[in-house]
Amino acid sequence: MAKKKTTLFECQHCGEQSTKWMGKCPSCGGWDSFVELNTEQQEVLKQTSKIINTTSKAKPITQIEQDDIIRFSSNNHEFDLVLGGGIVPGSLTLIGGSPGVGKSTLLLKVAGDISQSGKKVLYVSGEESMGQIKLRANRLDANSDNLYLLSEIKLEEIQEELLRENYEAVVIDSIQTIYSSSLTSAPGSVSQVREITFELMRKAKESDIAMFIIGHITKDGSIAGPRVLEHMVDTVLYFEGESSKELRMLRGFKNRFGSTSEIGIFEMTAEGLISAKDIASKFFDKSKPQSGSALTVVMEGSRALIIEVQALVCESTYPNPKRSATGFDVNRLNMLLALLEKKLDLPLNHYDVFINISGGIKIKESSADLAVIASIISSFRDRPISKESVFIGEVSLTGEIKDVYSIDMRLKEASAQGVTKAIVAQKTNLKTKLKIFPVDEVVKMIELF
Repeated sequence: MAKKKTTLFECQHCGEQSTKWMGKCPSCGGWDSFVELNTEQQEVLKQTSKIINTTSKAKPITQIEQDDIIRFSSNNHEFDLVLGGGIVPGSLTLIGGSPGVGKSTLLLKVAGDISQSGKKVLYVSGEESMGQIKLRANRLDANSDNLYLLSEIKLEEIQEELLRENYEAVVIDSIQTIYSSSLTSAPGSVSQVREITFELMRKAKESDIAMFIIGHITKDGSIAGPRVLEHMVDTVLYFEGESSKELRMLRGFKNRFGSTSEIGIFEMTAEGLISAKDIASKFFDKSKPQSGSALTVVMEGSRALIIEVQALVCESTYPNPKRSATGFDVNRLNMLLALLEKKLDLPLNHYDVFINISGGIKIKESSADLAVIASIISSFRDRPISKESVFIGEVSLTGEIKDVYSIDMRLKEASAQGVTKAIVAQKTNLKTKLKIFPVDEVVKMIELF
C-alpha cells in the first residue's frame, strides 16, 4: 500500500504551519496567506529546522573551555556601542526598520569605514544597481579599494563570490530580495528567507565572516518573514526614526555577544548618517519657560538623556474626555490622572489630556512619572516651569514618590546641561552644584508651583 502524502500549508506572513488550509492565520491574523508546500519545499524545511550540533557527546560544564570573543571596530562609535563593543567575526546580524529610515545608508557607511581600516568588505544589493550605490558612497565618503560591490539576487552567485575573495564582512541588502534556485517559491517567501538565512549563517560560522542582513518590516513593526529568522541570527537590531526628523535610533532586541540595553543615536545630514555628537541638546528646548513643559532625565542603556515632557490640558466637549500619549504609556497616564483627581482634587475628568515626549524618544521606565505630573499641573494651571529644573521620580498608586536607579548619573548629566534645581525622591551624597529638593509625596510637590 502506497504511503499517504503529507500535506503541509505555511503562512507567507509569519511562517505558521498547518496540515490544512485556513483562511485566516491564527498566529498573525493574516487573511488568505496560507500556501501549500510541495515535497521539495518540505524537505528543505526539515533540513533547516535541524539544530546544528557541534559536539557528539555531552560534557560537564566544568570541562568546557570558554570561547574568547575577539571584536574589531566598525570605526563608528554608536554602532559599536549597540553591538556590545564591536563586531564579532562569524556573527550574523539582522537589521530591520521602516522604509526610508536609512538602513542601507547606515550599513554602506559602516562597510566603507571597515574597508578603510584594511579589511575586505562585500556589499551585496538586490534592490539597487552598482551605479546607484556608487552615488551614495560618494556622498557618504565610503569609497575604498577594499569595498566590493555586487548587484545580485541569486544565492548561488553570491556564494561563488564569497569563495573568490577572503572577505571579513558582508552586507546583504536585503534578505527579502535574494532567492535560491533550489526552491520553486518566489523571492521574499517564507521558504526562501529561511533557506537563505540558514546558508548565510553556515557560511558565516565556517569562514568567520561578519554578516549583516537587512530585513523589511511588516505593518505592525516586526521583521517580515518567519519568526525562526530572528532565532537563527546572533543579533537583532531595529532602526527607528521618522524620515521627517534628523535623529535616528538603533536599538538592540537580541544580542548573543552583549547587552540589549544600549542604543545608538545617529543624525541625518547632507553627508548621510553620522554619529550624533551633541546628543544632550537634541531632546529638549532651552528657550523661555512655557506652561505644560517639564524636564526629566531618563537612562538609555549607560547613557543619561534629558527629555522634555509636554502636556496639554484643555476642557473637553465630549462626555468621555480624550487621553492621548506619544512616547509614553497611555495606561500609566490614566493611572497618574486618577491619582491627581484623588490626591489633589483636580477635576481632570472634564478635561482632555495630551502627553508628548519630544525628540521621538519612547520612555519605557517609570522615572518620568514626576515630570508627567508636573507638566499636567503646569498646563492645567497655566504656570510655566523653569527650564533649569528637572523632575526625577516614580509615582506609586498611593501618591508616594519612589527612588529610581542611577540617580547620581542622572544628576551629573543635568548639572552638565546647565540645570540648577532637581526635584527627586531621595537625598543624595553627590557633590554637585544642583539644589536638591527631596519630595516623598505628590501632595507636597504642589507646593513647588
